[in-house]
Amino acid sequence: MDLVLRGGTIVTCDREDRVVEGDLRVSCGRIAAVGGVAPKAPARVVDVSGCVVLPGFVQAHVHLCQTLFRGMADDLPLLEWLRTRIWPLEAAHDARSLRASADLGIAELLAGGTTTVLDMGTVLHHHAVFEALHDSGIRAVSGKAMMDAGDGVPVALREDTARSLADSDALCDRWHGAAGGRLRYAYSPRFILSCTEALVRGSVARAAARGATLHTHAAEHRGERDAVRAVYGRDDVDVLRAWGFRGPGAVIAHGVQLTPRQRRTLGRDGTRVTHCPSANLKLGSGIARVPALRRAGVVVGLGADGAACNNNLDALFEMRLATLLARRFGDTGALPARDVLRMATIDGARALGLDGEVGSLEVGKRADVTVLDLRGVHTAPWGDAASRVVYAAQSRDVRHVLVDGEMVLRDGALVRIDAARAVALAGEQAVAVRRRAAL
Repeated sequence: MDLVLRGGTIVTCDREDRVVEGDLRVSCGRIAAVGGVAPKAPARVVDVSGCVVLPGFVQAHVHLCQTLFRGMADDLPLLEWLRTRIWPLEAAHDARSLRASADLGIAELLAGGTTTVLDMGTVLHHHAVFEALHDSGIRAVSGKAMMDAGDGVPVALREDTARSLADSDALCDRWHGAAGGRLRYAYSPRFILSCTEALVRGSVARAAARGATLHTHAAEHRGERDAVRAVYGRDDVDVLRAWGFRGPGAVIAHGVQLTPRQRRTLGRDGTRVTHCPSANLKLGSGIARVPALRRAGVVVGLGADGAACNNNLDALFEMRLATLLARRFGDTGALPARDVLRMATIDGARALGLDGEVGSLEVGKRADVTVLDLRGVHTAPWGDAASRVVYAAQSRDVRHVLVDGEMVLRDGALVRIDAARAVALAGEQAVAVRRRAAL
């Protein structure tokens, strides 16, 4: 039976940025009508009056494997954070703890209106993350982290190059296109200091052959930049580009340290960048020059990164922070609300190559939808819809979430995930992982 979201303010995020009043009709998992009054054909009707109806949020860089580590790795710079906390904790994961970590992270994402993620896992047991993604109903592009080099990398995470590529191929064969296309694969060499040229080039070739995404970290922190220059004599984005990591199928997380020349090169190549404002501030990485990236023609998405360095996965918080940080030099129009909302929806979808299917509310697209109730004391009384969403709304305002037309959050309650159980299991497994890591 069709579903009708009745009587809301529909922020389409389409090419014209239309905002219309009326109904959104969903049929067979896709959007059948936008605006006006849906005909009284058989349908399940959900009253969304007083609400804003939006495309589901797209987070183009997260680490579901790190949700258990929330509060375990704070107040450290990037490389020390990785070597003394994150890598030992990831090395201590088993399949059960990784599933608990993913379940908790996905629950938080869906409850906050995020319907699509680009996720980088850890080296081992990534099948457990895919199983959680499959069962939850969220849309995801995900891949195991790939690491065959690097100072301070635990033995459990350091891979043989051929084995890393073979394990990634096996995951891609199993999950790329699974769940009716809701799940896709990303070859994910972690960052240049933990990957050889052979691993990166092998990932590039396989992603191209299989239609998969490429995903890495680059130009994140000054300390990382200096370490890369000491090894290669130039910056990571330049080395990665020489190794073939570029183009519309490639997504770089962070981009804080990019030079003007590098921004122009990324724009010409079509390489995508994900802005992670909270994580960049918390790790002392700095502030990415998002307006300059966009002027250079770079498609920029938005992401929370991981719960170990954020420490939440709240898309609405990242939107507000992104637009405020863009004004640090006094230009109040540097990244207006409409633009940052597009970063969290259609531009994020474009970064992942999914904009033909999701990211805007248009007839024929998959019905990935987030409904925000804006009748609270902190969002009332009225005003521009995009401004209210970006500057005032909070994750607690999310009322309903649909993925492929299925309600995965109804009246603020998760449908497929038992939230209380996810929290309890995550607590148990966090203790076990920390004990195994001896931290």
